[in-house]
Amino acid sequence: MSHPVESADESICQFDDKQMVQDLADQIRAKLEIRDRRYHLTTYTKCFLGSDAVKWLMGNGHAETVEDALLVGQLMMDQGMFAHVTRDHSLKDESLFYRFALDEPSKGEKAVSRDGKALTWAQFLNGILPVDVRPLDGSKQTDLKVVSRDPNMQMAPKHIGVAPLDAYNTSLLDHVHPAAWHDPLPKATYNLVVMGAGTGGLVSAAGAAGVQAKVALIEDHLMGGDCLNVGCVPSKALIKAATVAHHAREAYTKEYGVHIDGSVRVDLGEVMQRMRRLRASISHHDSAERFTKDLGVDVYIGKGVFTSPNTITVNGKTLSFRKAVIATGGNAAVPPIPGLADSPYLTNASLFNLTDLPKRIIVMGAGPIGLEMAQSFRRFGSEVVVLNRGGKVLPKEDADAAAVVQKALERDGLVIKNRVTFVKVTHEPPAEGQPFGKITVHIERDGGSEVIEGEALLVATGRKPNVRGIGLEAAGVEYDDRMGVKVNDYLQTSNKSIYAVGDCCTKFHFTHAADFMARAVIRNALFWGKAKMSDLLIPWCTVTEPEIAHVGLYPRDMESGGIAYRTFTKPFAAVDRAILEGDTEGFVKIHTKQGSDEILGATIVGPNAGDMISEISVAMESKMGLGALASVIHPYPTKAEAVRQCGDLYNKTRLTVFVKGVFRKLMQLQR
Repeated sequence: MSHPVESADESICQFDDKQMVQDLADQIRAKLEIRDRRYHLTTYTKCFLGSDAVKWLMGNGHAETVEDALLVGQLMMDQGMFAHVTRDHSLKDESLFYRFALDEPSKGEKAVSRDGKALTWAQFLNGILPVDVRPLDGSKQTDLKVVSRDPNMQMAPKHIGVAPLDAYNTSLLDHVHPAAWHDPLPKATYNLVVMGAGTGGLVSAAGAAGVQAKVALIEDHLMGGDCLNVGCVPSKALIKAATVAHHAREAYTKEYGVHIDGSVRVDLGEVMQRMRRLRASISHHDSAERFTKDLGVDVYIGKGVFTSPNTITVNGKTLSFRKAVIATGGNAAVPPIPGLADSPYLTNASLFNLTDLPKRIIVMGAGPIGLEMAQSFRRFGSEVVVLNRGGKVLPKEDADAAAVVQKALERDGLVIKNRVTFVKVTHEPPAEGQPFGKITVHIERDGGSEVIEGEALLVATGRKPNVRGIGLEAAGVEYDDRMGVKVNDYLQTSNKSIYAVGDCCTKFHFTHAADFMARAVIRNALFWGKAKMSDLLIPWCTVTEPEIAHVGLYPRDMESGGIAYRTFTKPFAAVDRAILEGDTEGFVKIHTKQGSDEILGATIVGPNAGDMISEISVAMESKMGLGALASVIHPYPTKAEAVRQCGDLYNKTRLTVFVKGVFRKLMQLQR
């Protein structure tokens, strides 16, 4: 047992032994009133008051003055015996809440309100906490900045970027960014710390936790990343609604014999509500609560910053790690066009907050995001103009396939202007009571000037990696503002203990690419594996109608690499199922190595191309040649028969003049 001391310095000398400090902490814990305590909206579990600790230290001979008691208490805090509940204060002689390490929740937990229930986003609607509405990405659509009245609540003011705050979006936010969250007590050292909770980060964290690693996952925005919140999930919900509207309109014109009396009208508010409902319904898979309670991951809601080659700070806490994964993703790249930054514009981060349909929308960019949304909004009823700097849409895709897509878009009524030079953007604010004003894009094209006017502007000119402001310099991680984190073929950064996955480090900006990169990193980081990025066969699909999907090499890749190849093409106009359904535009195109049936790459443009490309991906992954695909029985009639028929085309090339002559003589002998 400790003895009275004469001064603060002597006090510290008395307690320089960690076991003595622990003994004192145990005595205090046994004597203080430790219970759940409420402050404003939040209930903190198993807490004691700082003033009670100071009083006990002085009353039991461990300190003569308040200053001495605070120094002794701080020594215990420095050695991790107890801490302020939100790590915001040292020990003070005040009614502040502190908690012993033994009483800390082992995992993250939601804060609770006065009624003992978890604090939810729906409570903001009832005025319990104020919400400031701010613009996002220059958009006039609403964004949230949460400002807490409770200084102890671990909920830093931030832009959430989700609107409107209806039942579906509040449900989404409860999953992917809880209204208030208590971080867990950090482990001494983590096997893996993951920065970013998009697809790559979630798969990294879940996979590592599944092999019993101690894992921390840090996210300062929305868990699920772009894919769940502002990417694949909401966009495909919109595309489906747009496709239904389009097919209803064309039912009679395609001679199906279906007559629709009256016009087909789209209510964008209902379309977006359906999207929000479906997005919320699957968001629990990516939720903070699931990763904490079901998977055993320590989830931290806040901004993580590397402070050294093996530490990250988040919310004032330091996390030490053996290995780390950077999975911070990317965001819309906004070009430096004069006037654009001062004008209201949309990106994928704000487009899905719309509830009113613009009469006319201008789309900058003719890549996958721009064209998918341009076609959808045209089918909803907007006039759409696509402005493209390049000479063709989908510039990375097979030129013949891109031409099929452009023809279909123009048939839908889109106006596509290629080879555009952007001069400036101007705007006029909306009239009172109107959702949109006027936005004007001044361009040069074909040697002349043009003015394009609309009610909304969608900027879809590419993506840039999120690499700034996360302390990569302190971690010894090399990066480039345009290309992102620099990694080797094993997805290691220049700091061999740190890996990177997803949009922050690769040109393959796809959810499934981030998924499989993360699987490779788990093997490499935790099990000394040698999984290579270059070994991943990554297909992709742009979900316009018709779809365009690709896997493997393009002709330009083979030509630049000096690889001789042959191409086998089957048009859907020659496939029975496509003829019967009236979907005859498009084709299957498969490239093989010259003199072999080894598949080097393939492009499909047509209905369900994204599903069909997987058969070719499986064949390539398993080293199955195109000739062998011809022997795989496909149900009749299906559009996937086009893949088998490409195999037939290859097998016909094996019938040389000599072989044909042999067969002819053999048949003559049998007659």
